Amino acid sequence: MKIFVALSFLFANSMAFAAGGVGYPLEDITPNYKDKASLQRGLATFSHYCMGCHSIGYQRYERTASDLGIEIDVMLETVIPSDKKIGDLGTIAMPAAGAAEWFGAPPPDLSLVTRKRSPEWVYTYMKTFYSDPARPLGVNNKVFPKVGMPHVLEPLQGIQLAICDAGINTDLASGESITEDQCDTLEIVEGSGTLSDTEYSRLIYDLVNFLEYIGEPSKAQSHKMGLYVLLFLMLFFVFAYLLKREYWKDVH
Repeated sequence: MKIFVALSFLFANSMAFAAGGVGYPLEDITPNYKDKASLQRGLATFSHYCMGCHSIGYQRYERTASDLGIEIDVMLETVIPSDKKIGDLGTIAMPAAGAAEWFGAPPPDLSLVTRKRSPEWVYTYMKTFYSDPARPLGVNNKVFPKVGMPHVLEPLQGIQLAICDAGINTDLASGESITEDQCDTLEIVEGSGTLSDTEYSRLIYDLVNFLEYIGEPSKAQSHKMGLYVLLFLMLFFVFAYLLKREYWKDVH
């Protein structure tokens, strides 16, 4: 029983770590690695807004082009940096030492970010940047408080403000009511972004969908192969059962 409790505690801690260990509610999404149009749009967003700082160093450009149905020439012209080849890994030119000096820490490789955090975490994170003049880069984040990353998609989403609503809570010790400012409501400054809320949510979904694919690019093929394996096992079971009856008919 003690071992079971300990394992349950460790599992709960691991799940909390994977979710970021924060209390802000995450939005539910369902990545679709079969939607190539979404994956292509996500790649376009990543290459335009993220690739300058973040690498996808466990994935080769050629594999991405092949899986997403992109012509090699198009991939070379629109995505791959001029100093890279189609067979190279998705590393970046930014030196780690320089990035640490400029941002306080090197921007992480995003190859496995959705597997480490979860697609829901990344999706909600990209939607909850808000203006915070007290921070060095002028923004903060609800999912990742005191984040050291600028909101590179702010021209698209717009300037987002944290709106504080007065909430009444009860002090557990004295039972008296206390008032706290809760600033979990986020509101876009009208006209500050080029995309509507629906359009921006779709953009972030495509981006997260692409990162989910990058985290396990063989998932679609594995699922397809798994279906064939199950069909084979079902067929094999029939022949195995008939063979078993043939062997045992004299015994019975």
